[in-house]
Order: sequence, then structure tokens, then C-alpha cells
Amino acid sequence: MPDRFEDESAPPTTKLPTLVDPVVDALPGLARVAGAAALHTAGWGVRTSVRGWIRVGRAVVDRDEATALAHDVGLYAGLAGELARQIADGVPVGVALQRAGEALGGPDPYGPGAAAHGHVPGQVVAARPSSLRERGADLLARSRDVWSTEDRHPAYDRILDDLAPDEARILVLLLEQGPQPSVDVRTGGPIGMVNSQLIAPGLNMLGQRAGVRYLDHVPSYLNNLARLGLVWLSKEPVRRHAEYQVLEAQPDVTAALRAVKFAKVVRRSIHLTPFGEEFCRLALVDEAVGAREDLPEHAVPPEEVAPQP
Repeated sequence: MPDRFEDESAPPTTKLPTLVDPVVDALPGLARVAGAAALHTAGWGVRTSVRGWIRVGRAVVDRDEATALAHDVGLYAGLAGELARQIADGVPVGVALQRAGEALGGPDPYGPGAAAHGHVPGQVVAARPSSLRERGADLLARSRDVWSTEDRHPAYDRILDDLAPDEARILVLLLEQGPQPSVDVRTGGPIGMVNSQLIAPGLNMLGQRAGVRYLDHVPSYLNNLARLGLVWLSKEPVRRHAEYQVLEAQPDVTAALRAVKFAKVVRRSIHLTPFGEEFCRLALVDEAVGAREDLPEHAVPPEEVAPQP
């Protein structure tokens, strides 16, 4: 008996609706309508390649695959409608088909490195608009797309690539243990009252408390986390003043205090930004911890005041 999947270029057989109908029935609401319209429209359904129809089979038993399939069906259905509109407006069929092909172009979703760029096997990848205005229009169009399942900020995926493992540990500490104390050591005494000089800024115990591997890199870690908009440094102390007693007894703090004849300690604190807190809840802890409402609160960074003319 010949294998019906032997030729990828061959059109789907007449038995294909027996696979398609259960998938369409598994899709909710509007997805079912669009799925039926696109899957039963010759040439404008899911791809007629082996991969496409194997994906249809997976969607029968996998709800996530069925949801992804519905999204892609919507894309194809929309392209079919746009193609019909262009031909009705007098656009030559060849030109209209070329435009539709470009819309379905882009990196091969099955090729090497596809997963590293966020492309899921079996997922249609549309060509990315080139100009800023086109990208803005595409962004607004996706904001009105009822099929869209984007429930997290797109920057979160890129942020993970910019984090060191030690920085992830620091973020989890801040999420679960709350704002952390930090101190500046400045010159004091009579001269310090008039012109205080900074001796050692931002001394803290984040590295020890988070169990980082490279303690000497903690200042660089904080710079990177602040650059990514995940943490901010407050001039206000934390409410747990007893923690400063432990911090001020650390060797680096005592060494800075002894570096000059008169020195003083200025108490600060380190907080997650709202953006950083949401990132930690979604990316760095499990769902049970991320959904907790009793996690310590962090102060919101003050808004920058524009200079008056």
C-alpha cells in the first residue's frame, strides 16, 4: 500500500476531511469558524506538506497545538481574503500571488536556529515589515487581533539573553525577600557638613544573601540590572532598620569608614521596578510563587520631573 505522505508536493487526498473535522470541532468559538473556512478552501488551508498535515493530527489531541493551529488558520484565511480583494480591484493574479507569497515568507520555521529566534516548528512566519511606519502599523494591527495570544512583554525574551546566572539569583532574592539595604560611605565631621565627598557607594550584601558565584561582580550586576530596567536604587532606607547593623559590620563597610578621619554612613535601598517584578514572576519562579499576593512590596521609582524653562 503506497504511503500517502510519500510526496510532499502532492495535494491532500479526499480522505483528509476525516482528519480536519475533529480539529475544527476542537477549536473554540470564532476559531472553529475560521478553521472550517480555511481548512476546507482548496490551496488556502494549512500547508499541504507532510509537516502541515502531521501538525493537524497533533492538534486533535493537543489543545496547545490546536490553539496555535487556529492562529495560523486565521493568518491564511486573512491572506485569502486579501488576495480576493486585490484581484477584484484589478491587480493581476500573478502580482497578487507574489504579494501573498512574500507575506508568507521569512525565515524557514523548520531550519537551523529557528527555535533560538522564537520560531516554533509548524508555525507560519510572516515577513517582518521593513520601515518603522510599517512596523508600527503591524504592531497596532496585532493589538486589535482577537487571535493574538501574546500575554507577556516581548522584551522579556531578550532580557533573558542579557542576564548572567548570578543576576537571576539576585532578582529572585529581591522578589522573595523584598527590598535590600544598601549604604554609601561619605566624608563626615565639620567639613562633611559643608562638602561631603563620596568614599564608597552602594555597599550591600546582595551577593552573600543570593549566594552568587562571583561576589566581586555584584556592582556590575546591579549596573546591568538597572540598565535593563529591572531594579532601581532608592535614596530611602528599608523599613527593617536592624538589617543595616549587619551590613555596616561587613569588612568592606568598616574599611571604607576607616579610610578617612571622619566618615558617615548614608542608608539607601535596592528595589525591583514594577517591570522587573512582573518579569521575575513570569520568568524566574514557578507559577505558584509567581501568583502569590503576599510577596514583599517594592517602592515605585519616582517619576522624572522635566526641567522648567
